[in-house]
Amino acid sequence: MTDPALSKVPPAAAFLAWPPRIAAWLGVQAAEERGRWALWLPAGFGAGIGLYFALPFEPPLWPALALAGVAALLAVLVRRTAYASLLLIATATIAAGFATAKLRSDAVAAPVLAREMASMVSGTVANIEPLPSGLRIRLEELRVERLEATAQPGAVRVTVRRPPADLAIGDRVTLRAVLIPPSPPAAPGAYDFQRDAWFRGLGAVGYAISPVTIEARATRSGWRQFVDGMRQEATRRIIADGSPESAMAAALLTGEQSGIPDTDLQAMRDSGLAHLLSISGLHMVLVVALLLGGLRLLLALIEPVALRWPIRKWAAIVAFAGALFYLLLAGSPIPAQRAFIMAAVVLLAIVFDRNALSMRTVALAATVILVLAPESLLSASFHMSFAAVLALIAGWEWLQPRLVRFRAARPLLAPGPLDRVGYYLAGVVLTTLIAGTASGLFGLY
Repeated sequence: MTDPALSKVPPAAAFLAWPPRIAAWLGVQAAEERGRWALWLPAGFGAGIGLYFALPFEPPLWPALALAGVAALLAVLVRRTAYASLLLIATATIAAGFATAKLRSDAVAAPVLAREMASMVSGTVANIEPLPSGLRIRLEELRVERLEATAQPGAVRVTVRRPPADLAIGDRVTLRAVLIPPSPPAAPGAYDFQRDAWFRGLGAVGYAISPVTIEARATRSGWRQFVDGMRQEATRRIIADGSPESAMAAALLTGEQSGIPDTDLQAMRDSGLAHLLSISGLHMVLVVALLLGGLRLLLALIEPVALRWPIRKWAAIVAFAGALFYLLLAGSPIPAQRAFIMAAVVLLAIVFDRNALSMRTVALAATVILVLAPESLLSASFHMSFAAVLALIAGWEWLQPRLVRFRAARPLLAPGPLDRVGYYLAGVVLTTLIAGTASGLFGLY
């Protein structure tokens, strides 16, 4: 029906009357949602990052920084006007995401090999990945014989079929290799190894065509070298017998999947279980639950300690340390980073007697990851991991009051065994349906 107030004025005047009404409605909506504005921070930040990667040219940095600063300043000045403040905050957030992606891209910039070539290469072993036959090693501090000093890549990744048995991270090696520039996507919208290699600092990939000569043993030491060496040694010992079961165990512990036979990987994909090989929330929850629940139960059995000391906080601190160690041991993939940040917020909330808000925890995890690695926005693991978690939390927020009303309408003095089993099975089915649907959309794409 037509608004009576507008039917008494000319059509042009009625049309001009709508913008103020829309602005007023936006103001009411923005004011009501002010408490949840922070949840949209990673969305705006991610939009800016996506805009940067969507451009067909390399943009300058200063316009994004200027826009972010001006928009943030104006948002402070008009903070009493909800919708105007929200629009300015969104603009500042998008511009900040754009600037962060640009800064990250410039920070990792390094020469990239222009054409395929064979040459003597010397470098320091920075990472070792076991393969079914041989190793894949990352070399840094390079000297490629046929390249000028200004054209030396920051790092290369080389496959070695017959590596030295005692090769270790930090060794200085020399070999002859065929080097190839990182390849572009095989089709529009397909996986872009070229872009991934850029942010990983890889200027070339290739394979060795001569034995690897160890020129000098590792001399530097530090926590990163220690963790990488421990991860490499753990993987080597687990897969030493060469069985598929050992390769699967290594994937779950250190995140190294290269030893799993192709037939087993395909079977996991066909059965819909391939996501279990990616260290993420499930694995992190198991570690945290084992440490938090196990240590708290153990301390609760010691009566003087349980009565006098905050054993729950002690267990939370130990669980935090264990989760951090597992994250480093697994190689810090994006799903594991997200799960660790969320677990860390919850555990720290226990320590400081605060409540951990689940949706805010997800927003915090996404924001931290996007700030540290803006390129992760384009990865399938980021999409599927956060989609599943967001869908579960949002679904629970919508479903919880309805479940309360359902239980109130069906009062039971004491739920029987069948009721408990039914609720549990319904929860499992609903959780699987929600998470599978949210991540399945990206999987189909």
